[in-house]
Amino acid sequence: MNHNNLQHQQPPRHPKLWAVIPAAGSGRRFSRTDLKQYQYIQDQTVLEHSIARLNHLPLAGYVLAIGQADDVAQSLNLAQKAKAHFCAGGAERVDSVLNALHYLSEIAHADDWVLVHDAARPCVTAACLEQLYQTALATDQSAILAIPVRDTLKKLSQGTKIETTVSRDQLWQAQTPQIAKLDVLKTAIESALIRQLTITDEASALEAAGQIVNVVQGRSDNIKITYPDDLELANLILASQQRG
Repeated sequence: MNHNNLQHQQPPRHPKLWAVIPAAGSGRRFSRTDLKQYQYIQDQTVLEHSIARLNHLPLAGYVLAIGQADDVAQSLNLAQKAKAHFCAGGAERVDSVLNALHYLSEIAHADDWVLVHDAARPCVTAACLEQLYQTALATDQSAILAIPVRDTLKKLSQGTKIETTVSRDQLWQAQTPQIAKLDVLKTAIESALIRQLTITDEASALEAAGQIVNVVQGRSDNIKITYPDDLELANLILASQQRG
């Protein structure tokens, strides 16, 4: 046995975990002037809550894709701020995510894991985050948080007229975070944009690329703040989680 060779062998590399938070959106359904991620719940902005939740996981770092005129994000008291990186966002969510992935490509490894999480989804639990991450590690495949569709769904024909009731069997409502390997996700999004496909979330790009994406059942309280009324609901959820 050559002991010199053993001494020079590199230990196996363990992929790191990064997070991407697209935060450049205008929040069309929220307010023309107020960005939803900078609204306050308790004594923190929505974005600060979201970042704090993500940092329950062992992140190597996280990238915020922000608007060019954004002078707020970098001044916030973000959790693990030494791990924060900032890049320019894009016109649409998918553009912001892709910009952040390009940024990550300069500092991360191609097979590192990347969590993509909505800036305005502050109530995701540590348990759900851990289950999502462990599922990705165990399967070596992409995964998303989602919940089964519970309400009756109606398809309309014209205006407000119901055409039919849609079966809920095998229908799940996608949430974030969504996790994938850095290079796999970047390539999938780039390919989808070239093909001019509609990308509503990271999973839709991965699906179009033929990648397996697993569903991890999340919780219904992992809400995305979309309308002003959602702020009060998020406040109640966070207060309940803190008591529990």
